[in-house]
This record gives sequence, C-alpha cells and structure tokens, in this order.
Amino acid sequence: MKPPIFILAIILMTGCYSAKVTDSWVSETHKNYKPQKVLIIGLTDNITGRRLFENQLKTELQNRGIEAVQSHTVFKPTFTNVKQTEEEIENEIKKLSNEGFDAVLISAVKGVDENVNYSGDNFRVHYYWRRFGPYYYRFQNIYHTEGYYSRYKVYHIEASLFNLLENNDKSLVWVASYDIVDPREINLTVSNYVSAIVKSLEKYRIVSEL
Repeated sequence: MKPPIFILAIILMTGCYSAKVTDSWVSETHKNYKPQKVLIIGLTDNITGRRLFENQLKTELQNRGIEAVQSHTVFKPTFTNVKQTEEEIENEIKKLSNEGFDAVLISAVKGVDENVNYSGDNFRVHYYWRRFGPYYYRFQNIYHTEGYYSRYKVYHIEASLFNLLENNDKSLVWVASYDIVDPREINLTVSNYVSAIVKSLEKYRIVSEL
C-alpha cells in the first residue's frame, strides 16, 4: 500500500521539461525566518528519482549555508513503505526536533490533467467553406490521420516549508504551486523542479542567493 501524503513528503514524477510557478505565498509571521537544518524527503516509488532529488536539493541548500539531510539517511525504509498513524508521525517530528532539525520541505501532487493538443493544419480564418462536401472532405482527416491530436499531462504540485520548532497552526513558512508539463525524463525533471523551488525560496529571502 502506498503511504498517504501527510506532512513529511516530497512527491516526484518520472521526468519533465519545465516547472512553472503558478502561485506562491510566505507567512508574515516568518518574514525573517532562516532555516538552519532542513530534512528533505522524497516519497515516491522511483527510488532513483527520490535519491536524485534529495541529493540535488541538499547540494543547493548547502551551497547557501543551510545544513540539509536526505530522508533515506534518516528514516528506516518501513517508515515510508508502511502507512503511518497521526500519532506515529507526530512522534517522528519530535524525534527530528530533538536531532536538531528545524524545518521540513514538503511537496505533493495536487492533481493531474490530461490535455489534448491539435497539431494539424490551422484553420484559415479569412475563408470559409461554402459547401458541406468540401468542408467535410478536408477536415475528416482530423479523425482519420494519425498525429492530428497528441495527449499530454500536466502535473499540479504544491511545495511547502514548515517550521518544526513551531508545530502549530502557524508553522507554515512558505508554500508554492507548480505546473509540470509533459513529464518524461527523470534527470531533467529533478533539475527543473529543484531549480524552481530554490528560486522561489530566494525570492522570499528564506535562503540566500548565490
């Protein structure tokens, strides 16, 4: 059984060409918040993708003076492989706080849209067919010619940063939504997604720019 996305999760896809920010927000309560030790967790069936993501984001944060740790070096495999109760997760948060972690980066796929792209000839807006026969003859190709329509997926992702030292309703520091279009190649997906996250964190001065 796949574990639910609760508060210690980063979900990755299998690849993408772009990660576009659609919305972002930072808490006024944590306006000057600077994380010191962040736990990065990738919750995905793709073990290669998970480790690639954690390692890349760790490097980016460390380059900005922040201590970052990958989840696969902290959690036992059973924690992500078995469904956890709310009490078990809260106990894990306390353990992380005792080990000096003051922040957790969280991300979740909020939804997936399947879109259709029309790739045939453009309609000529300056001319219209005066007879049904020619009109039907020409545009029937849309249904009979392979390649007129192509389907692609858009993944809607929400990434968040929580302050572990303030484990209450005001612990959310930052949240951003992303659209990842037509995911395919894992290395490009991870690089683009990590870059998008870091740029947003820099924008709100949560992490320093290089």
